[in-house]
Amino acid sequence: MSQLKAGHANINHSEAKKGERGKMDKKELVIQLLAAKKASGKTYDQLAAALGLCNVYVAQLFRLQAQLKKETEVKLIKLVPGLTENLLEAMREFPMRSYDPSVLQEPHIYRMTEVCAHYGESILDIMHEQFGDGIMSAIDFKLTVEKVKGDKGEDRVVMTWNGKFLSHIEQTA
Repeated sequence: MSQLKAGHANINHSEAKKGERGKMDKKELVIQLLAAKKASGKTYDQLAAALGLCNVYVAQLFRLQAQLKKETEVKLIKLVPGLTENLLEAMREFPMRSYDPSVLQEPHIYRMTEVCAHYGESILDIMHEQFGDGIMSAIDFKLTVEKVKGDKGEDRVVMTWNGKFLSHIEQTA
C-alpha cells in the first residue's frame, strides 16, 4: 500500500519497512506503542479509568485506530512514560481505520464475526421494532469489554456496544 495523503504522510501503511523520509510504518509503530504500554505496567482498564475513556478506545489508540486528542495526550504521557515524540506524533495523525484481513483468522475475532452472522438478523428485527428503519453509528459509538463472573462462578465476557441510532431518510428532490 502506498503512502497516504492529507494527514497520513508520516506513516507508511505497507508491510514492516521504513517508509519515505525514514518514518516507521504502522506495524512497527504499533509494536513500539504496545511495548511502551507494557513497560508502563498498566492495563487498558487502568489507563481507561485514569483517562476517562472506554477501554476499547484506549486499545484503539495504541493500535493507531483512533486519533490521540491533545487533552488526552497530556494525561497519557504521564501514565505511559515510554511514549516518545515519534510515537505521540503517530498517535496524533488521522488514523487509517483499516485492518489486516488475516486478523479475521484469529479464533476470538473469528468468533465475534460468527456471533454477528448468527445473531445479526434477529438483532436487526429487534432494532427495527424498537427504533424503526436505520443503523447504529460506528462513529458516535462506545465499546467496552468487561470480565464478570457467571452464575456458576465461571469467567464471562461482557461486550457493550453503545451506538447512536441513525434513521434512514426519505430522499426527496
